[in-house]
Amino acid sequence: MDIHFDNKAVIVTGAARGIGGGIVEGFVERGAMVWACDVLEGELLALKARARPGRGGALETRQVDVTRSAEVDGLVREVERACGAVDVLVHVAGGVRGQVKRPVEEISDDDWRAIYAVNVEGAFFASRAVAPGMKKKASGRIIVIASRAGLGVSLTGIQSYGTAKAAQLGLVRQLAHELGPSGITVNAVAPGFLRTSPDYERQWQSYGPEGQKAMIERVAMRRLGEPRDIAHAVMFLASPYASWITGQVLPVTGSPLA
Repeated sequence: MDIHFDNKAVIVTGAARGIGGGIVEGFVERGAMVWACDVLEGELLALKARARPGRGGALETRQVDVTRSAEVDGLVREVERACGAVDVLVHVAGGVRGQVKRPVEEISDDDWRAIYAVNVEGAFFASRAVAPGMKKKASGRIIVIASRAGLGVSLTGIQSYGTAKAAQLGLVRQLAHELGPSGITVNAVAPGFLRTSPDYERQWQSYGPEGQKAMIERVAMRRLGEPRDIAHAVMFLASPYASWITGQVLPVTGSPLA
C-alpha cells in the first residue's frame, strides 16, 4: 500500500511536539505541503529543523491559538491563497493544559473551560474554517485526535478532559453526516496513553516503577505507543484508501478495547 500526499495541502494543529509533530513529519516525508500550527513557537522552529521533506513536500509553521477563531480563520485563508484549498485538516491541539486530578468541587469555571476550549472549540473552529473550501472542491479529509478517554473513563481523572474527548466524537459524527454529501470525510483517532508532553510525562512518573510496569502489562502489545503509531493511522484515514470511511473513531491503543 503506497500512501503519499504529493501536492496536497495539510493543516495540523497542535503540531509542535509529540503526536502532532509525528503527524507533521509523516505527511511531509510523503510529499505534502504541511502548515503546522501551535502556540509553542520555539518548538515549531525545532520541528521545522528536524523535518525531512520528501517527494517535493514542504513545511510552513505558524503560531496560532486554536481557541481564537480569528487566528484559525486567518491561517486557513493563508493556506487557501497559497494552495487553492485545504485537502486535509488534522486537529491535534488539546491535552490537559497543565491540570492534574482534583475533586470536582475544586474545579473553577476557568479550569473547566480551558481544556474544553482547545479540545472541542478548537476542533470546531478549524473544521468550520476549512469546510467551505473543501465543499467547493468536493473533497477533503478532517481528522480529530481524540483519546481512549472519550470512549470510557479518563486515566487523568480530569473531568473536563474526559468530557471534551467524548464531545469530540459527537462533533465528528455530526460533521461526517453533514459534510459527506460534499465528498468530505470526518473521522477520529483515539490514542491510548503516550508519553508525548510534559503533562503526560508527569502522569507517567506519578505511577512509579510498579505502576508503570502494570500499565505496560495491560497493553496487549506490551509497549506504550509512539507518535508514529498515531501518524500512520491518521495518514491512512487521510488517504484514498479510506474514501468510504466517515464518522468513525479508530482506537490506536495497542490493545482491543474492553
